[in-house]
Order: sequence, then C-alpha cells, then structure tokens
Amino acid sequence: MREENTTDQISTNLLDHITSPADLKGLTVDELAQLAEEIRTTIITTVARTGGHLSPNLGVVELTIALHTVFNAPEDKIIWDVGHQCYTHKLLTGRRPLFSTLRQYQGISGFPRRSESPYDVFDVGHSGTSISTALGIAEAHKIKGGQHNIIAVIGDGSINTGLAFEGLNHTGHLKSSLIVVLNDNEMSISPNVGALSSYLSRIITGKAYNRLHSEMLKFLRTIPSIGPILHRAVKQAEGSFKAFIVPGLLFEELGFKYVGPIQGHNIHHLLENLQNIRDLPRRPILFHVLTKKGKGYGPAEEDSELFHGIGPFDVISGKPRKAKTGLKSYTAVFSDLIVSLAQDDPRIVAITAGMTSGTGLTQFKNVFPDRFFDVGIAEPHAVTFAAGLAAEGLRPIVALYSTFLQRAYDQLFQDICLQKLPVIFAVDRGGLVGDDGPTHHGVFDFSFLRSLPHLTIMAPKDENELRHMFYTGLTLNAPVAIRYPRGVAEGVPLDQTLDVLPFGKAETLSEGGDLAILAIGKTVIPALHAASLLEESGIRATVVNSRFVKPLDEELICALARTCGTILTVEENALAGGFGSAVLECLDHNAIYGVRTKRLGIPDQFVEHASQEILREKFSLTEQGIAIAAGELLDAKSSRKAMSRLVNLR
Repeated sequence: MREENTTDQISTNLLDHITSPADLKGLTVDELAQLAEEIRTTIITTVARTGGHLSPNLGVVELTIALHTVFNAPEDKIIWDVGHQCYTHKLLTGRRPLFSTLRQYQGISGFPRRSESPYDVFDVGHSGTSISTALGIAEAHKIKGGQHNIIAVIGDGSINTGLAFEGLNHTGHLKSSLIVVLNDNEMSISPNVGALSSYLSRIITGKAYNRLHSEMLKFLRTIPSIGPILHRAVKQAEGSFKAFIVPGLLFEELGFKYVGPIQGHNIHHLLENLQNIRDLPRRPILFHVLTKKGKGYGPAEEDSELFHGIGPFDVISGKPRKAKTGLKSYTAVFSDLIVSLAQDDPRIVAITAGMTSGTGLTQFKNVFPDRFFDVGIAEPHAVTFAAGLAAEGLRPIVALYSTFLQRAYDQLFQDICLQKLPVIFAVDRGGLVGDDGPTHHGVFDFSFLRSLPHLTIMAPKDENELRHMFYTGLTLNAPVAIRYPRGVAEGVPLDQTLDVLPFGKAETLSEGGDLAILAIGKTVIPALHAASLLEESGIRATVVNSRFVKPLDEELICALARTCGTILTVEENALAGGFGSAVLECLDHNAIYGVRTKRLGIPDQFVEHASQEILREKFSLTEQGIAIAAGELLDAKSSRKAMSRLVNLR
C-alpha cells in the first residue's frame, strides 16, 4: 500500500476509473478516503432519485472498500447478510455505469444477485444467512482443495437471529477457515475504549505477537508438573483482560479468534487489521467493526431508521419527494386502530420482529410500553412468544411483513394452529411490494397459510374493512391472519363504530349474469372498475369482495357457479395454492363441474423488482387487465361483439 500522495491524484474523480476491485490495489490511503466520499455522494444522489436503503449503505462504505482492497474477489468470497448494504460493493465491482438503474424495472437489484455479477456470491434479502452460507462455501473449498478466503459480513441486528447463532456454533465446532465481519452500528462504546481496542487489535493480529504468543504457550506446556496449570492460568488471564477491554468473550467461547472492536470509518485501521487477519493461521475469526448508520449525510445520521429504506427524497432537505395525497397508508390505519382497541381491551399486546416503525407499532409502543415487545430479527421466537402469551389469556397481535412471516412457518403450525391459540397476525406488505424485488414481495402468504387447520385468513378491500376485520378477529377464539398491502389506502370514510363481520361470508358488490369475478384484498376495487368497463361493452358481471380466503363463502361461490357458469378469480398471490386454487377446490368438493374458470394472479415465478404499478400491469391485475381476462374467458361466439370492443382496452 503506497502512503505517498499528490495533489493531482487527489483532484481526479477516482470512482470513474474503478472498474473492478483490482483498481483499488495501487491507491494510497488518502485516495481510498477520497474514493469513500465520492461513493457516498453517488449513493446519496442515486437513492434520492430511485429510493432505496440509504442508512445501511452509507455506514459500510469504508469497510467495503477495505475488504475489496485487502482481499481478491471474486476468487475470495465476500458474502453479504441481508444484502441491503451492498451498494458500495456494486459500485466497486463493475456496475457503476448501471448504478442509475438501481431498483428500477429491468435495472440492477438493490440486493446481491448471482445472475447479475460473479462478485455476488449468494442471493440474499432476509437476515441471518451469511454465516451459514459462508460456512458451506468454506467447507466446499476445503473439500475441493481451495485456498481462498471466505468472508461473511453480518450486522449487529442480523447476528441476533437464531440462524446466525447456529452458524457461529457450527463454524466453531468445525474450526473452519472463515472470517466473520460483524458490522456493529448500535453498540455504544466510548471513544477512548474504542481507540484502545483498535490499538490492541492491531497488536494481537500482528505476526510478531502471534508467533511469540504461540511459542510462549507451547513453552509453558513443557514445564514439568506445573506446565498445564501455568498454561490454563495464562489463558484465563488473557480471556479476563480481553473481556474487560473488548466485548468478544462470547465469540472466543464459540471457538473464534476475536478481533476488535475497530473504528469502521478509519481506512488505515481497517486495512492494517484486515491484512493481519488475512495472514493469520487458518481458524474462525470474528472481526468486530463499529460503524455509524447514515454516515456522511446529516438527515440519515439523525434519523437512520427513516432512511433505512426510503423513497425518493430531496438531497438538500432530506424530505420525501412524493406528493402528499392526504391518504393514510394501510399501516397507519392499523397503527391508529390497534391503539384504540387496546385502550378498551387490556388483554391486547403487540409484538414485532425488529420492525417497530415499519409495521406501525411506534404509537402503540409509546402509549402501552409495558404491552409492547420488539423481539429483534427473530420471527420464529415472535410467533412462539405470542403463543405463550395467548395460552395465558392475553390477545397478542403479531405485526410482521408477509415475506418475513415465512420464516416462522413451523411455529405457526406447531405452536399456534395445532393448539388453536387466539393470536392475530397483522400481515403487512401482502401482495406486490415493489422495488425490493423477489425476497420482499408478499405473494406466497395465502398459499402457505391456508393449508393450516384452525387458521382464519382475511384480506380487506379497503381501510374501513381492515378495521372491522381486526375487531372481528378479536371475537374469534382461534388464530387469525389479516393480510393487507403496502402503500396508501383507498381513502374511504371510516365507520364510527366497529362491527363483527359475518364469519366466512363474502360481500356482493355488483350483480350480473354473464360471469362472476371473485376478488380478494387489493384486487377488489380494480375488479369493480373492470366490471364498469365490461358493462360498457355489454357484459354484465357479478363482482364479489371475497373477504375470507379461509373459510370460503362456499354457498355463494356454488350459487354463482350454477347461475353464471363462468368464474374469474383475482388475487395478488401466487396462483399455486392461492385463493383461486381454493375456489377450484370448493367447486370440486361440491361436485360442481363444467364451470368455465380462469385465475388471475402471480404465475409460477419469482417477481423481480419494479414499481407496484408496473407489476400490476405485467400480471393483468389492473382494471383493464381484469376486464380483458374476463372477456377472453367468455364464449367467443356469444361475446364476439363485446370482445371487439374490449380490444380497445389492450
């Protein structure tokens, strides 16, 4: 690493000349620091336009530069946990010319994608996976005779997951040659202690220290009679000193050599320690780095949670660019509702898994701090914890994003539904979510939930119905899942009083004899508008707000099958095992055959990143798409005239 520097070198725009990590190798420390600032500016200006994960990415700029400077990717493997901190990684690995397309339709992903670059080792989007993945890769390299470095980067939130601890435990057991980088942006350590730790870490990772340390311990073991006693005493003293200075004793007990904590925005310290670690004898190493979320951008430093994942914003003010509609989101309506319900019902408690703000529970936390639980990124624990609360007579409401509820399927089965415990699941971000892509769309929940006995599943057509559904759920002595979408609600008036919905009964919104459109949740309003378009073409449709995925309103469905003979189902869920499949099963169960049917929803594929509007257009879940599908479903002979009019909708 060259230490010299010139004014001419510093004045150039370095990022424009970085096409791969190899270009970092000849830069000085000062040039790498300049590069970090250029990268921050690029990330801020890009995310201000496209939206994205700002705070996490600003916090790991120097760390990412140091990793790519010291190690030799893609031969050395860097595995990112969650992946929402990979923007610097993308800029350094040949994707700078494409960075303006971040999270845009057919642009680069906001997460690592193997199909996108050989530098992206593993597809990620959920927390806690990097250590287990990296361990598998490290052991595969050992079996194949490889000698490359394997590095797992994980945050302080993710390392609290059960999966991460399982990975740490197995790594220590195998004594695998794995480097785990703990990116800690929450731990509070005074500057003096942090500086001392940085100094000590540079000493204990140095070659001279490690050679002397190893030789001394070997010598102590050879002393007759008292050798083993002295050896144990020195190791205990060393551990006690480390525990006093640095918080790494847990990792040492798990079989890791602990290094840190290191100031994560000091390029020089990062480079020196990573170079030492790279050259240490092979064993599991945990490298503890202290960083600051939102580093280098004032608004993100002040409110890192707001800027964790944010839409387009003004760089100068930090204010969101999106024009205010005056409409609340479904999440905000839920937030107000749960506080109101809890004021009248002391049994209600609220639980989330590291998503207090995102799930709308901040208000509940402030009003009822003793009845609120954020368990961290631990969805399986959240569900079983709720089961314990419910077993003692409380009424837990567990608020999770649909995509994260998937992580707790066994607990749903074993600890909730099998025992028929009255827990309500507020399943936020159900359906098409948008620019975060396949790991975050909530399009599988109907499918994986409806197979579970005792579970009632509802999805509202608007925010008013959402409120009635939660009120209804509290009257049921059984588990309930209420699934609602991301984004603004429909803007309908809210009833002053809450009513119990008829259990398992749908709502007929319009009547017509040509076909029945059975819609659920977010698709109901577009289906109703589609019926108006169809009516202009001479086709009269019955539109049903199905309300319940389970139990279905079998009486109504069977009656419509007999009278209309043609049924179109519409859902923002995977067609495999979803709401439409449930309707077909209903017809089969009731021995109703010969009904012309079509299901609109998500085909057998993962949904890439794009805006909700683009995706709904793609999957024909707009009012025009639903109207066209309805016209195509009808008999072409009897509807040729109507079909010719519907062509104009294409």
